[in-house]
Amino acid sequence: MEKKSYRIGELARRAEVTPRTVRYYEGLGLLTTQPRTDGGQRYYSDKDLVYLTRIIQLKKYGLQLDEIGKIVKMGNADGSGQKRRLELLKQYRVLISENLQRIKDIEALIRELQWHTQQLEKAKGGFKSCPGSACKGCEFAARCEFMNNPALFDIREEP
Repeated sequence: MEKKSYRIGELARRAEVTPRTVRYYEGLGLLTTQPRTDGGQRYYSDKDLVYLTRIIQLKKYGLQLDEIGKIVKMGNADGSGQKRRLELLKQYRVLISENLQRIKDIEALIRELQWHTQQLEKAKGGFKSCPGSACKGCEFAARCEFMNNPALFDIREEP
C-alpha cells in the first residue's frame, strides 16, 4: 500500500480544520512537528491524519485539550496502547455519566416547563394569577411554589 503525504493545507482540509489549528496542536505537542524539506515544506503522513482526526473527535466528545494531550503523550511510554485504551475508556465512561445526568436535568426542566404551561393555560386572570380553586386538586399542588408559599401568593377560592 502506498503511503500518502500531505502538506499542511491538505492535512487540514481532510480533517476539516484550518492550518492554524494544525500548528496550534503541534505547539501543544498533540501532533508531531514534521521536519521541513529542503524546499521549506512540511509533509504529514496518514498516521498524522489519523491522530489529528482522533484529537478532533475527542474534542467533540467533550475532552479538554490538556486531557487529550495526556492521552496522546501516554503513547511514548506505552507501545502496546493498553494504557491509552484504559484511559480513554475511563474518560468515555465519565462523559457518558455526565451526559446521562444532563439528559435527566433536561427532562426535569421539560416537565417543569410543561407544568408551568398547564398552569398558565388554566389561569383565568393571566400571568399574575393562579387558577384559584383548581389549585387544591392540581396534580402539581405538592410542588407548586404558589400553593406552598403564601408569602409568594395568597391563593383564594374563586366565588
